[in-house]
Parts: sequence; C-alpha cells; structure tokens
Amino acid sequence: MNYNQQQAELITQQILQELAARNARTLTDAAQTLEIPVGISNRHVHLSREDMDVLFGYGSTLTRMKAVKQPGQYAAEETVTLRGPKGELHKVRVLGPLRNSTQVEISVSDSFVLGVKAPVRMSGNLLDSPGIEIIGPCGRVIKTDGAIVAWRHIHISPTEAERYGLRDGMEIDVRIAGRRGGILSHVVVRVSADAVLEMHIDVEEANGLGLRNGDCVKRVMAAGHDD
Repeated sequence: MNYNQQQAELITQQILQELAARNARTLTDAAQTLEIPVGISNRHVHLSREDMDVLFGYGSTLTRMKAVKQPGQYAAEETVTLRGPKGELHKVRVLGPLRNSTQVEISVSDSFVLGVKAPVRMSGNLLDSPGIEIIGPCGRVIKTDGAIVAWRHIHISPTEAERYGLRDGMEIDVRIAGRRGGILSHVVVRVSADAVLEMHIDVEEANGLGLRNGDCVKRVMAAGHDD
C-alpha cells in the first residue's frame, strides 16, 4: 500500500468516527430534551364481552362519555361497584373498548379498602393476581383474578421511540419539576403503532409528586435502566 492510499484510509476512518460521534451526540441531545405529558389514571375497569353481558345485559354496548388521549380508548358512562373481603368501591368507571379479559385497576389505598393484595403489574399481566366481585345494574360476576395496581409507563410511537433511543419494555427514569418533584424510576416504555406520547401514573403517585393532568416530565438520560 502506497503513502497516498494510507492517507486516504486514515482520512476515511477519521470521517467515519466523527460521523458516529456526531450521531451519538444528536441522539443524546434528543433524549435529554424529551418532554413527556402526564396522564393520571383513577381506579377503573376494563370489561370482556362476556362480563359486559352479565353486568349490563346481553348485547349491551358501552356509552362513550369522553375520549382519552390514546387513540380508540374512552371513558364510558357505565360504572360498576367493586366488592372485596373488607369493603366496596362504588361508581368505578368502565373504560372502553371491550377487551378479551376483564381487568380491574385500583390504587394501593383502594386495595386496603377492598381487602385484596393487588400486585403492581403492567396491564394484561394478570397471572396470580387476586380476584374480585364486580357488580353492575343487571348482575354480578366473581372474578378469580384480574385486580392489579398499574405499573407506571410511557406510551410512545415507533417513530418517536427510535428518535429518542427508546425500546419497548425498556425502563427509564424521569424528572418531575416543582416543590414536590423528584426522580421517578422504573418507568416502563410501551411502544405501539398508534400510541400518543404520554406517561401514565395513578392518582397516588401523581398526588405525591404534585402532578396534574397535562404536566410534563423529562427523561433523565444518565439514570435509565435497560431490560
């Protein structure tokens, strides 16, 4: 290899290294500037078709009351009563649309009222979760599982996830501003095609951090956790 070829290869390597470093800086800067709107979830229920029939009558449909931020999802006019070994919670909102499995999402303090040991879980992970009785205007169902405390999580589209260096199932930390703010750890990233960027936490977490619906939190780049 002659001198000119060596010089050319050296220059090429330097250019490639600089481009890689520049791309890494761009990704880091984007991730650090990621601001995520907050959506606060109160206790609610997702119903299966079978349980909807029992609780509200065969062939009944949910009545849309208000759309929520995630596309296709909404709060319904319908409410139910939850009954556990120790107590009841009344007028618990049903969210639509109907799902394959019934799921009850409550807070930790709700679990004390009901007398159930609801685990902190991601939506859909109902294995070995406690059962609960659900009472509607037309009937009642006794579930053998399905009661959980929802794990805090972020909804994001694939395009945004790629832009900010996030992956489905990844855990990150976010910073909350304000007098009661702080760092919220182990926030799970959920990537889906129709998602709108939003962090979901329950009322207890929001109150503890002084958050309201629509507030924004920022990703803490240095403290993220990968699965």
